[in-house]
Amino acid sequence: MKKLIIASVVLSLCGCAMTDTKETAPDVNQVPEKVYLSGMSNELATDALLVSLINKNYMAKKVASNRIGVQLGGHQFVLQPSLNPQGVDRILASRYYAVHPKLANSQDLMVLIGSLNHKLNFAKFTLRDNGKVIQVQGAATFVGTLELEELRRFLIWTDDALKQVAKSLPNSAEELIKPMPVMP
Repeated sequence: MKKLIIASVVLSLCGCAMTDTKETAPDVNQVPEKVYLSGMSNELATDALLVSLINKNYMAKKVASNRIGVQLGGHQFVLQPSLNPQGVDRILASRYYAVHPKLANSQDLMVLIGSLNHKLNFAKFTLRDNGKVIQVQGAATFVGTLELEELRRFLIWTDDALKQVAKSLPNSAEELIKPMPVMP
């Protein structure tokens, strides 16, 4: 009986040792996690980024020659590559908010925007269209190669920061400042 137990243990160990541990061949259909933008114009980089985002199942659409609208969760961003051959490359990420006519171009709105820019450093807040639109813009930096996961995390981080800003505003602000869609 002892010999039978020892034999079965030896056989099972041999079976484990003989198990094929070779790595599997990479999937040729796997979507790249990186976008190589080095040496491209901003327009070509926009096209390359758009294709990569769509291939990773993001809802994305070109909204201008050098801008992409992208859906992340319940919010939309406009992404704009800004490449610099001698230095750091950036993806500018913007969100836009419509301002109610009662608040548009008012002193209170200008004070709010100035205060946000003074207190916060994750993005800049800018008034557009004679105070009818607020643009919130941040920048993710990289050199030549953009990792889509880093971009995703940057957008989530920006979105979380904007949620905190919204919580700090009076409740009535939700009715006066509303997110604008950038894609139909």
